[in-house]
Amino acid sequence: MRTTHCLIIVFLVLVCASQRQAVGAGDDLAAQLDPIFSALTKDKSPGVAVLVRKDGRTVFERGYGVRDLRSLSRIDPQTNFRLASCSKQFTAVSVMLLVHDGKLRYDDKLTDVFPDFPAYGKAITIRYLLNHTSGLLDYEDLMAAAEKRKGASIWTPSHQIQDAEVLKLLKQEKTGKFASGTQWSYSNSGYVVLGSVVARISGEPFGEFLRKRIFDPLRMSQTVAYQKGKNEVTSRAYGHSKEGSTWKKTDQSPTSATLGDGGIYSALTDLAKWDEALAQHTLLSEEEMRPALSPAQLTTGVQPKWPANSDRPEGTPVSYGFGWFLDPYRNYTRMWHYGDTIGFHTYILRFPADHLTIIILANRTDLDPESLATKVADLLLQ
Repeated sequence: MRTTHCLIIVFLVLVCASQRQAVGAGDDLAAQLDPIFSALTKDKSPGVAVLVRKDGRTVFERGYGVRDLRSLSRIDPQTNFRLASCSKQFTAVSVMLLVHDGKLRYDDKLTDVFPDFPAYGKAITIRYLLNHTSGLLDYEDLMAAAEKRKGASIWTPSHQIQDAEVLKLLKQEKTGKFASGTQWSYSNSGYVVLGSVVARISGEPFGEFLRKRIFDPLRMSQTVAYQKGKNEVTSRAYGHSKEGSTWKKTDQSPTSATLGDGGIYSALTDLAKWDEALAQHTLLSEEEMRPALSPAQLTTGVQPKWPANSDRPEGTPVSYGFGWFLDPYRNYTRMWHYGDTIGFHTYILRFPADHLTIIILANRTDLDPESLATKVADLLLQ
């Protein structure tokens, strides 16, 4: 009996020592990470929320600044930010869930889903939409052309373009900007259309599909595809831009209501659940997820490259799957995406093999979440 008691005591001592070491390591990490972000914000300025997960655990989670300048409510892990283009990974998984259900195939044509789409849609597959090789024209360019023809504004921050209108604009065209599959060009149009594809195939609104198939199963209770007048964003961060030495609220634009390309709001606490689901293959098996992590291949056999007037230097190689960029960082395999819209900059960075995830959400446009995330990565990738 005495031996058993001694073993129990030794075990408890080891557990306590391990816990103290973990706490100490966490304190050391916080001491290294906190200055990166605290130096960028003031108590009464828009700010940033930061999440770092390592080996399946949240090791750093903190908010800086305020979510709006009226209430001066502090940013915390429950604050909801517009994800902008980081929404695309959810749109991609929605499509993949329909493939899982047997209701859709990656090689289905756009005209299979929308028979009234013009003939050029016969060459556009679901796969091309997912990996940005569809050649669809940019809907913002089509909006500008429509307003020029009319000689007046059609869409405003209070009268925003909707997904159905984007699809209508694309149906009025006779061709894309290049033959599908032959070039790579980042396409918000493609992801708006994918949201409409999900709605058409599932028979329910895209936002409802997201809730039923992704958000509710993962208990992402604060995450929502925001639609003004139909739902609300709790603990909402509002977007801001700096003009000189002052801040201006820049939360909505004429294109802020589209869903598939960037309409989701979420918080760090929910995105930690999303990260865990990706790591554990909760929604899709590892085999089913593989297409999302396979770089786009052009029909010409040429390496996809960034085109002119894009976010990277023209001609730079690009590696993109379904809703994720896939190029490595310092020889570490990574999957990442940025979000850039009026008033918000966001960034989600995952190193799956190293079990490291870094998420940065900002309700201001003067910060570069990508460079901040790589600073964090440099500290943790040894």
